[in-house]
Amino acid sequence: MEMSEKNLSHTKWMKRAISLASLGKNTTSPNPRVGAVILDKNGKLISEGFHYKAGMPHAEAMAFNNLKKDAEGGTMYVNLEPCCHQGKTPPCVEKIINTGIRKVYISIQDSDKRVSGKGIKELKEAGIQVHLGLCEKESLKLNKAFIHRNITKKAFGVLKWAMSIDGRIALKNGKSKWITNEKSRTLVHSFRAEFDAIIIGGNTLRKDNPILTSRGSKNPEPLRVVFTKSLDLPSKSNLWDCDKAKTIVIYDSSTANESYLTRIPECVEVEKVSSDNPELVSELLARRGCNKVLWECGPRLATAAIKSGCIQELISFIAPIILGGENSMNPLGDFEFGEMHEIIKLSGSQVSLIGNDICLKSSLEN
Repeated sequence: MEMSEKNLSHTKWMKRAISLASLGKNTTSPNPRVGAVILDKNGKLISEGFHYKAGMPHAEAMAFNNLKKDAEGGTMYVNLEPCCHQGKTPPCVEKIINTGIRKVYISIQDSDKRVSGKGIKELKEAGIQVHLGLCEKESLKLNKAFIHRNITKKAFGVLKWAMSIDGRIALKNGKSKWITNEKSRTLVHSFRAEFDAIIIGGNTLRKDNPILTSRGSKNPEPLRVVFTKSLDLPSKSNLWDCDKAKTIVIYDSSTANESYLTRIPECVEVEKVSSDNPELVSELLARRGCNKVLWECGPRLATAAIKSGCIQELISFIAPIILGGENSMNPLGDFEFGEMHEIIKLSGSQVSLIGNDICLKSSLEN
């Protein structure tokens, strides 16, 4: 059955709301990405808005601030259920009711328990017609990291590595600069702007002394995180330059030598967790409001992060070079699989060419 002209119109406006929401792509955490469109009672566009940053007006509030005429009897399209609680900004549901809007099209319900279903309930009780589910797939994709954090209480994790065509990330002596081409490395910098935090292990810090910034693509830069079992970290490091970006060291209090804390400058934040389980890091960052985090760690921590459910997506850069050698470093450790049904399967793979390099993005199947 062909979609009716009326349904096409509703879809058009919801897609417009989703497009507006995406303007806050790298800036809204810990909040979701939300856009709102308001039509008058005759179906004419009279306002729109989007949420840009936590503490700033929500999408609905911005749309109301931008109104060109009275919204009485009008319609609103919003990709996420309007909030009904007082946070840094007033509840949007109350404003919608008081403005006299008669219909609200909502793409998906909010996963935040403070809202989840309550905002819709209040709108209906006020006599407003609520339509739920329009463009659901697109809205779920847009806010997948926010939804994941609310449901699991862990940050949405992406694991990234660069390797040779024979699956090695470094020579057996640990040297790895540079496996991929300059275009791929520049692309990684821009990727980092999509994340709230970037995580490495102590070994990566000691061997590579990385900078871990987006090179100015995001302001402020993502939080830089070092997860260490020993606290045996160098006294001099690019990550100790807090003018470039904030850094936090998270250490395993059951194994670390706390006398090494004196090596870490005062500008670097320090947190301790009870074991070396990466899940504790993901949960800690989620509590700090990190929706999406990038793991740029070595094989041991990467394997542990996958095993503990901290990784939802993979990004691998594959260069047309051969490093060779049985003892050269692999991107992952031994999962100790004994049967083929135990293996980890990937889905939704996307392949692109970056010069002569291949970039492969995939999701881990649940």
